[in-house]
Formats: sequence, structure tokens, C-alpha cells
Amino acid sequence: MTTARGALPLDGILVLDFSQFLAGPVAAMRLADLGARVIKIERPGSGDIGRTLAFAGRTADGDTVSFHAMNRNKESITADLKKPADLDYVKELVAKADVLIQNFRPGVMERIGLDYESVRELNPSIVYASATGYGSEGPWATRPGQDLLAQSVSGLPWLSGSAADGPVPVGLSIADHLLSCHIAQGATALLVRRFRTGEGGLVESSLLEAMLDLQFELLSVRLNDDSIAVKRHGEHSAHAFLAAPYGTYPTLDGYIALAMNPIPKLGELLELPELTGMVDPQQAWDEQERIEALLAERFATGSTEHWLGILDAADVWCAPVLTLDELLDSEGFAAIRMTQEVERRGTTLTTTRSPLRVDGQILSSRKAAPLLGEDDERVRAEFPDTGRATVAEASGTAAPAAGRAPAHEATA
Repeated sequence: MTTARGALPLDGILVLDFSQFLAGPVAAMRLADLGARVIKIERPGSGDIGRTLAFAGRTADGDTVSFHAMNRNKESITADLKKPADLDYVKELVAKADVLIQNFRPGVMERIGLDYESVRELNPSIVYASATGYGSEGPWATRPGQDLLAQSVSGLPWLSGSAADGPVPVGLSIADHLLSCHIAQGATALLVRRFRTGEGGLVESSLLEAMLDLQFELLSVRLNDDSIAVKRHGEHSAHAFLAAPYGTYPTLDGYIALAMNPIPKLGELLELPELTGMVDPQQAWDEQERIEALLAERFATGSTEHWLGILDAADVWCAPVLTLDELLDSEGFAAIRMTQEVERRGTTLTTTRSPLRVDGQILSSRKAAPLLGEDDERVRAEFPDTGRATVAEASGTAAPAAGRAPAHEATA
């Protein structure tokens, strides 16, 4: 695919994806969406655990639908990294790669001999991206790196729901997805540096760090004021640290969401005299649950569309709370063109696309996730095992990266 200005930004970049399940594979996919060539390296027989760990139990053409969604636009080769011959061949690829992405627990890549220091001996200018659960140090370093578990230790589940609820985790793999963004961003930044200076580098992040970064407002305030505590409010509140009317309210046929809005203005629009006199901003805090109860009672008397007509006309910050079906049927969803179709062996799947546009063009590709080992023969023919990686490792000299221009020269 090309844009109006030519090749995609990462065209010509070779990425080796050693990761599995979500955070690492999605980071690699983000680079693929931007034009990089991504070769997924999987264990023979079973491959990435994501091939069988199904979101909602759904599969297509032998793999989970979620695997298709997060591994589109990649190639797949198989290698048993415990076998010297396979490991030597993988090191050949490492010597030629621009980026390596891995998300094993700390210590695994060191035991294999593919940790950053070892890889840098083979390829000094490589960009090495490492995603973990909780970093490489500290008492949590060896804990299972899984999304719900990372959400839990970060305290995030205590920020949603009402005061009457227990912990309420986010119902999607938010830690994994945010970590994938950070890893892709870091790898891209190091590529920029490499093109300027010729120097590679190591970028690291974790599920926990992604969750802590998500809470930067809360943590920054708390670290500077130890009186700050999480105190959730009534059933309609959508934020532990924002006053009324911030929340969601039932209507006759659905729900409506209100963001930050002046209470007196809402009182006038909704014909609630109890609210029109609340001119002191502190009342939005002090009488939060009363305000929310009055709003909920009023919204329950009309349809969502009715109230949106009144509030939108007055430029009130509001929105309908859509169900999944309502979202997919909406004109807004159609207008943003967030889907694409991919194909594999006669099976066509609709997935989401990259959320980026480059030079005004949506990034999309019809190449589906690869079959396990689909590209073994072709990749081995393209990158034959010359023994250079083994020789370089023994001598301490790195094999040159094929097809990479020096930092001061333009690349095609």
C-alpha cells in the first residue's frame, strides 16, 4: 500500500515478532500497519497461544477471530528456540532485522541467548522492544503478566462504579492495548534516532507502567497531596474525582451521558428549578448525589432522542450511551470507516483497521493473519542460513544488516 506521497512511513523496515497473545503482537501489528514487514516467529505445532485463546470463544479457519484481528499483515515462520539449529537460523534473521519485539517473562530471552545484550552483539543497530508484566525488577517481576491482574495491582478497578460496588475492572484488555501503543511508539522513536545517528537501542515497558501512565492525573495529584483518596459516589456518577453532573442517566428508552456542564444551565433547559439557583460551583460537589438524583428523575420522563434534541441545541456536552448493536448500526460508526476485510484460504473476515490516517489516507490491508509456519520455506529461501550469526557471536563481531543504508544516506 502507498499513500498520496508514496510509500508508507515504515516501508523497508524488517520486524521480528517473538511475542504472543496481545500486547507484543498488537505492537508489531501497529508497525506493520505503517508499512513494516513483520515476520512472526512461533513455536512449531502450537504457535502463538493467541491462536487458541479465543475472545468470546469465536474461531475462523482454525484460529481465533481475535488472533486474526491482531496478527493481520504479518508472515509466520516456526522455530524451536531450544534446538541449536533453529536458534542459529533465528539469529541469522536477527542479524538482518531492524526491530525485535518480545514479551516473555524476565529471564527467558537471557536463557535462550536472545536478550538485548546478546542480540546487540549480532546486530549493533537493532531496535529491541521488550514488553513485560511488571518490569524486570522488584517483587512482582515474575508474576503472570495478564491484563486483569495488571489492572488489579494498579488500583484501576476502584475508579469505576459507585460507592456501593466492589472493584469494577475495565471490561477490555486495556493494559495490553495501551502497552502495545507505548512499545510501538518507543520502537518508532528509536528507529528515528537510528536513522539520524546509526545507533540502535532498547525500549522497555510493562502492563503495570501502562496502567500507571493511564492514571497520571490521579497519581500526580495524590503524590503532591496525601489527603487525596479515591471516593466513589452515587450510582449515576462516572468519575470519582469529578462533580455532578458528570455521569450517565437512564431515559425512557436508553441512557444519556453528561460531561462537565454548569448546573444552573441544566436546570433551565430541563425545567428543574431546584438546580437553577445552584450558582456556587461548590454545590456540584457538596450536593452531588442530590443533583444526580434530580437529573435521573427528569431524564426518565423522556426518550434519549428527545433530551439530545434539547441539550444539543444548547451546546451541552452530552451523548447517547450506545449499546454494541446501536454503535454498529449508527451513521457515526459508518462515517469513520473503522473496518476492513481480510482474506485467508477463502475465509473473509471483517476486522478493525489502524486508527491512523497518513497523508489523509486510511491505512488498510487485505492480508490476513498467517497460518502457522505459512512462510517457512519462502523466508528460509530469502534469508539462507550462512552461519554468519554463529560466527559473529563467537568472534564478538556483528554481521552487517542487509539492505540498511548508513545513517547519513537516504533510503529508497
